[in-house]
Amino acid sequence: MNDMSRLERVVETKNIKMECRDCQVYYGETHAIKDVNVDIEEKTVTAFIGPSGCGKSTFLRCLNRMNDTIATARVEGSFRLDGEDIYDRRVDPVQLRAKVGMVFQKPNPFPKSIYDNVAYGPRIHGLARNKAEMDEIVEKALRRGALWNEVKDRLDAPGTGLSGGQQQRLCIARAIATEPEVLLMDEPCSALDPIATAQVEELIDELRQNYSVVIVTHSMQQAARVSQKTAFFHLGNLVEFGETGQIFTNPVDPRTESYITGRIG
Repeated sequence: MNDMSRLERVVETKNIKMECRDCQVYYGETHAIKDVNVDIEEKTVTAFIGPSGCGKSTFLRCLNRMNDTIATARVEGSFRLDGEDIYDRRVDPVQLRAKVGMVFQKPNPFPKSIYDNVAYGPRIHGLARNKAEMDEIVEKALRRGALWNEVKDRLDAPGTGLSGGQQQRLCIARAIATEPEVLLMDEPCSALDPIATAQVEELIDELRQNYSVVIVTHSMQQAARVSQKTAFFHLGNLVEFGETGQIFTNPVDPRTESYITGRIG
């Protein structure tokens, strides 16, 4: 019995949330992403690292079909969320993005109140039947975004009036208000100071209890601090993907070692 429950725990930790196979991305004639295979595990932080222009953000945007908004972009390969093809023509991208939320590089709160920023997604998707339910959703999201105690007395104030770090946590709260299963973060700390960065990193670690988190970061130190899995991209190729500790201490590919030690980048 004990052995069995231990085995179940091991199997449980390896649950694959998103499975990406033979992924290619083209911008017109430019082949930007080549033959990428990645598994995103449940309740795990996966970091994408690599030099500027290596394709990490492009690949991230494949995971919630944000590349659909770019006229010249063409995506090929298999992207599955819980076994279902997210590029199937029957899949509504708006519904998909409720399940696969996204936080961008620069904090981008809507020109609305703090409350209305968080309530925006749940309203669109009809997640609350009345004001009391919406209040509960907003409070829960702001608590999960580690912002509630700072803003609970001024929910009617504009979101744009918050500090940079608070704005980014508001954007995280807004992204998780629709109860997504996966949270994508494209360099969420690059516009923040060190204190705000530390707060967001701490938050990412907490969010892992409820979500699969994928983070694109230029900071190798950040990848090492917050992630359990790391993928190293270079010139549109996925060079190496594995446990973060192993990628940083004992990489298999010499290109990974060159990047980590600062010889390329």
